[in-house]
Amino acid sequence: MKATHVVRTAGTGLTTNKMRSTLTVLGVVIGVASVIALLSIGRGTQVAITSNIQSMGTNLLFVGPGAVSQSGVRSAAGSAATLTMDDAAAIADSTAAPAVYAVAPQVQAGAQIVAGNQNTRTQVIGVTPEYSWVRNFPIERGDFVSASQVQRASLVVVLGNSVAQTLFGLQDPVGQPIRINGLQYEVIGVLKSKGGSGFGNSDDQVIAPITTVQRRLSNQRTTSGAKTVQQISIQVAGASQNEAAIQQVTAILQERHRIAPGQPDDFTVQSQQDMVQALQQSTSVFVIFLGAIAGISLLVGGIGIMNIMLVSVTERTREIGIRKSVGARRQDILLQFLVESATLSLLGGGIGILLGWGISRMIGGIRLNNATINTVMSLDILVLAVSVSAAIGLIFGLYPAYRAARLSPIDALRYE
Repeated sequence: MKATHVVRTAGTGLTTNKMRSTLTVLGVVIGVASVIALLSIGRGTQVAITSNIQSMGTNLLFVGPGAVSQSGVRSAAGSAATLTMDDAAAIADSTAAPAVYAVAPQVQAGAQIVAGNQNTRTQVIGVTPEYSWVRNFPIERGDFVSASQVQRASLVVVLGNSVAQTLFGLQDPVGQPIRINGLQYEVIGVLKSKGGSGFGNSDDQVIAPITTVQRRLSNQRTTSGAKTVQQISIQVAGASQNEAAIQQVTAILQERHRIAPGQPDDFTVQSQQDMVQALQQSTSVFVIFLGAIAGISLLVGGIGIMNIMLVSVTERTREIGIRKSVGARRQDILLQFLVESATLSLLGGGIGILLGWGISRMIGGIRLNNATINTVMSLDILVLAVSVSAAIGLIFGLYPAYRAARLSPIDALRYE
């Protein structure tokens, strides 16, 4: 039998019962659209997280406090108050760590910020001037914290973009006074907006000299009485020197903290690339989970295809018998029913792609609970959806087609 005749016969079979065929196609449409929409959300989340990490700066290492042990009990990571400004200065020494390009220590504390009759509660980050370019925080208006202001522990601040809008609206904040925990500070600058991420909203913070925050807002000290820093951001001279920088920084801190060989460190050193890889692995699981959920809809659509094809075989038993009696072969009957099921799945897949793409575009950029939904549509998502749709049509149509092809012509002709 010619292929054109098989296709024409399959089309006639599908159009005989338009409502049933339409409902079957609808099941596939919903499944494919769900897969595309959810996978685009998952892919968008991956891209947004990677972009936010990279927006922190380039070739970064993050040194944080580790854990301490008391009476044989080890506390949680980050609980050790061991990092100091002297540690940061030792790392910044080019002779001790030639792979290190720049160092930016920081401390932070929560505080109530008041300007006129407006107020907000946010984090005050104490930094040095290097923080602006190591962590990629450019200024939109005014100036960043200077070395002299750090030395004098000046009462000055740089506002994050959303804090500036909350406190001052459309008014220029530069030169205006604000109060932090009851003490007056002068606004010297406003940061450019960077948006929120899985690591907090970088626009919702206030920057101040590190010495000011240590003196006014944070009293945490080491066991020897030195004021601590909560993180040291390090810019490496080049991506190829990451491992060398990690080894150099680790050696410097082990020597300064008198950590004996074989003993656990009281600090952690993590590279930016390690963070990207770890989060990409986590979000990959999230994307697979979303795809699996949407795949259930496609499975239901496949079951619908099998159902309609089984019903069609039953209703067209006499037709099958007549066709066989006039010379139709088993493979002709098998091919006809496979073409019908494939047509249903591909038609539903095509409409589902358009619908899923439209849903992805529509929900992209929507804000929920101060977070923006990011969507990314890529060719592999579309190919996956079409491939799965076609496979479902063939797989779920195979049994009904096989059943139709196996019918005996005599039994089929006797069927009422």
